[in-house]
Amino acid sequence: MEKQVLTIVCKINPTPEQVTKIEATLQSFAGACNYINEVVDPRLTHNVTIQNLVYRDVREQFGLASNLVVRAVNRVSSNRKTAKRMNKPVRKFLPTSADYDARIFSLREKDWSVSLTLVGGRERFLVDVGNYQKGKLSGFTPTSATLVKHQNGTYSVNIKVHIDAPSIQKSQGIIGVDLGRRDVAVTSEGESFSGQQITKIRDRYSRARTSLQKKASEGTRSTRRRARQILQRLSGRERRFQTWVNHNVSKHIIGKAKKSGCSIAIEDLTGIRERTNEQPRSKTERRRSNSWAFFQLRTFLDYKALGAGVEVIKVNPAYTSQTCHKCLHIHPVKGKSYRSGKTFNCQHCNWKGDADLNGANVIKLLGASVNSPGGSYLSCELRRKVEYFQPSL
Repeated sequence: MEKQVLTIVCKINPTPEQVTKIEATLQSFAGACNYINEVVDPRLTHNVTIQNLVYRDVREQFGLASNLVVRAVNRVSSNRKTAKRMNKPVRKFLPTSADYDARIFSLREKDWSVSLTLVGGRERFLVDVGNYQKGKLSGFTPTSATLVKHQNGTYSVNIKVHIDAPSIQKSQGIIGVDLGRRDVAVTSEGESFSGQQITKIRDRYSRARTSLQKKASEGTRSTRRRARQILQRLSGRERRFQTWVNHNVSKHIIGKAKKSGCSIAIEDLTGIRERTNEQPRSKTERRRSNSWAFFQLRTFLDYKALGAGVEVIKVNPAYTSQTCHKCLHIHPVKGKSYRSGKTFNCQHCNWKGDADLNGANVIKLLGASVNSPGGSYLSCELRRKVEYFQPSL
């Protein structure tokens, strides 16, 4: 049975003495990560290789427990692997979190407390947990966690638990989902999650950032400091807004699929940002597209579907916006399309309607072909033009 990893955020209220130890631990952990990243050849990414090179030096210089040193090595290793895939360098590590494993972390349900190894010794903290956290943690023995310091100065222990994901429900149909910016998501069922109000809010954030950035570079010393503080707070506010929208959209779509016994088909948008940036667009349109968390919405759909037992089918996005879902016809002239903005007007079968709804239905057809390869959902012409992926979760 497939496992699903849940991260349960539990707030802690340390004493002033414990805060001192926490801060020392976070500083040492970040310092160790930065040291490892600086002294080890950036081409090395394997954690065991890195550990063999720096383990003794890190323990001596930063006063961390043995397992915290190993956790620091693993964080540098994983960050380098991610950065390598994105073709970007590893940035500086900040003293905002530290990773823990079973030897230096434990959860006790008797009094709902956690024990952590810090610089200066082991400390136990009572955690603020509600019914949700208790329900998810009861009966489990977590083996990993992350100590986190939040921007408002509070602390939490983010505990990871591995639960058995439910079996995938037998599909009674397919719901195609077209993700976009003007409409955050449109389903083949005709549901649309408009992005008009979202765009207005994001444009307001953008104007505020532009004004504050100007003050941060041209104002007096106190004005610059205050502007930078507000910019940081504004960034967190916009990020939380995006997360809230993506959470609600994905929750509704997965709930609808669960209730109707359907699978979900979405486009595999890997590399979509790089491809769209190659197209000629205005500065405003580029900013609007690049600042929305498309990957986060995809991730939310994946993990919520896994928890609900809903299958997610990823299909190739090629031609999904150019194909008519009624007659499966594509404009015969290369470089031209029946789509114009939000409208799709097929000149082959005369179907006219919302372009995103048409795209969602094409995605549905592709998903049905993957899910039931024996069916005749696609014409031979479209089968030749579109290469689609096998289902994956």
